[in-house]
Amino acid sequence: MKSEDTAMLFPSPLAGEGRVRGCLCCHWLYMNKTLKISHKDKNAHKKAAEVIKAGGVAVVPTETVYGFAADAFNVQAWKTIYQLKGRSYKKPLIVMTPDIESVRALVDIPDKALKIAKKFWPGQLTLIFPTTELGKILSGGRSDLGVRIPEHEFMLQLLKEVNRPLFTTSVNVSGKKSAKKFVEVLSFDGKADILVDGGECRFSFESTVIDMVKFPYMIIRKGCLDTNEILKLI
Repeated sequence: MKSEDTAMLFPSPLAGEGRVRGCLCCHWLYMNKTLKISHKDKNAHKKAAEVIKAGGVAVVPTETVYGFAADAFNVQAWKTIYQLKGRSYKKPLIVMTPDIESVRALVDIPDKALKIAKKFWPGQLTLIFPTTELGKILSGGRSDLGVRIPEHEFMLQLLKEVNRPLFTTSVNVSGKKSAKKFVEVLSFDGKADILVDGGECRFSFESTVIDMVKFPYMIIRKGCLDTNEILKLI
């Protein structure tokens, strides 16, 4: 993918490497307060997008578990996720995008894997692929990257509104259980910049993770998506 094509797909963020002032919700970033909103608010995805574009960290609902989300191109923002979780930098974050076109800017998808992606995305499946040059830059030089397109109306609206890939991971302190209800994310009130109340997650179980960097493909984590259904297509 040419650099100008990448620029069109992922336009430059407002945030860059830090935070910006001026948007409707961003004053919360400078008051050491956490904005709390419901996903039922018709402008919830826009409010969360403003915070993320300004360099903030959001706690958001998905169909699997609650997740931290930050602009994948904002280094300070996704470093904050590691700090909030107490997570080792050796453990990569997952990228979420709203469509396969955006995914292919970041990773190389083999033909056989593309059939699986089209069948189960949007959905509860995280696939690990070899990185493109842009993907290597995004991931700090890694040769592979895990990606997912969620099957969750609010998250898809948010991803389209931000118009940039988001680094995500489950909301929890590393080693602890992932948050599946809004009440379980409140320990990050005052730490994350915005908490979006989505009630209880529909599946309340992590996504299935498959490494598709090379054949034979490897199941890294069994999750809420039945691996037998996936293996039928391999």
